[in-house]
Amino acid sequence: MVPHPPLIIPEIGRGEENKISATIAAYRKAAEKAAGMKPETIVISSPHSVMYSDYFHISPGKTAQGSFRRFRAGQIRLSAEYDEEFVSSLSGLCDRMDFPAGTMGEKDAELDHASMIPLYFINQYYSGFRIVRVGLSGLSLADHYRFGMCIKETAEKLGRRTIFIGSGDLSHRLKEDGPYGFAKEGPEYDRKIMSVMSSGDFEGLFDFSDDFCERAGECGHRSFTIMAGALDRTALKTESLSYEGPFGVGYGVCAYEAEGSDPERNYLERYEMRDAEKIRDSSKKEDDYVSLARKAVEAYVKERKKIAVPRQLPEEMRKKRAGTFVSIHEDGRLRGCIGTISAVTGCIAQEIIENAISASSRDPRFSPIRPDELPHLAISVDVLGDTEEISSQDELDVRRYGVIVSRGMRRGLLLPNLSGVDTPEEQIAIAKRKAGIPDDEEQVKLERFEVERHGDAG
Repeated sequence: MVPHPPLIIPEIGRGEENKISATIAAYRKAAEKAAGMKPETIVISSPHSVMYSDYFHISPGKTAQGSFRRFRAGQIRLSAEYDEEFVSSLSGLCDRMDFPAGTMGEKDAELDHASMIPLYFINQYYSGFRIVRVGLSGLSLADHYRFGMCIKETAEKLGRRTIFIGSGDLSHRLKEDGPYGFAKEGPEYDRKIMSVMSSGDFEGLFDFSDDFCERAGECGHRSFTIMAGALDRTALKTESLSYEGPFGVGYGVCAYEAEGSDPERNYLERYEMRDAEKIRDSSKKEDDYVSLARKAVEAYVKERKKIAVPRQLPEEMRKKRAGTFVSIHEDGRLRGCIGTISAVTGCIAQEIIENAISASSRDPRFSPIRPDELPHLAISVDVLGDTEEISSQDELDVRRYGVIVSRGMRRGLLLPNLSGVDTPEEQIAIAKRKAGIPDDEEQVKLERFEVERHGDAG
């Protein structure tokens, strides 16, 4: 586990690197340790490689080059040879598992700085290895861990002596004069992540919510989670080498050495059992609205069937008409949300069924939900009230009212009481973006509405 501050390179830092001398010393120790293992392959997970919302990119090709010209040190160049057999085997494994990872979608073949900085140090002590470079994704932490497990399986299948580098800085919000200012979650994140990574108790990686990580401005959490997956069921010798944050960004270095198998270190399995139990307990308390949405999702995902409206539902669901939104979350992350502003079917129940199916399979932001995800889904249903036009944002209350922003044929909606949306200005800005309306466009029509919320998918 290593950071990637460009100024750690003397030609870039120009003396500033002396302020992170502990990080440099730890980097050198980790690089020497890696060299002593004489790896055939080094896998690097990089937050600055190609990133997709629903896919892990594995860099293709025979070789790759890069330089630090972005940081005014273009004379420093690095090149690396890819382990094509490893890449092919990993991609094939993911394909057979129907896991969203592979070599498609290459956008920039150059090595990024989060990959080059670890290589810069290792090259001082060792050569003759090949690399595999993988990116992060917008998928859940569980999927990042699962991707790491695929990497481990590939290394074992090929019999490769393999080192994994989880490249990533910690919080970027440690100081007011830092690059992204200060947030109280910044130091808190760094304390928590260093505790998890120093102990090697990787189950704790799953206890960081998306909102908390975003407020902390972290960089490497998903990179570390892939690394943890690559060490699944592995006994470890763990060493915490350094932590610093003088520039307002946290830098942590930890090293792990495999010492055989340990079936008890099955952190994803343990987390998923805990999560599924929580969802099962929650589903027992679901009302008719959420229960109907869940049944619709499960039937469609498992069998591609659309359920009929059950006769035993309350009369208001079978007789009244209204727009509804169905929101699906997994591991605290939005997994799908589709709805209708006004009724398009004969009753609320049918509206829920249609929107539940769409949220699980047709939200363009996400890949369709897989059957193995069903035990881990949290679902909520919003039934929309009548809309009313308002003259200004002063008539909005983000906790009480949703908003519809219109300009010509373009129309964007945002539900009320959403995590991370704290002001009417934010509410309107997001609704504008959803509608494709420019942020600076002031000639818009505003409408507000209330909702009846069922469940708590967030």
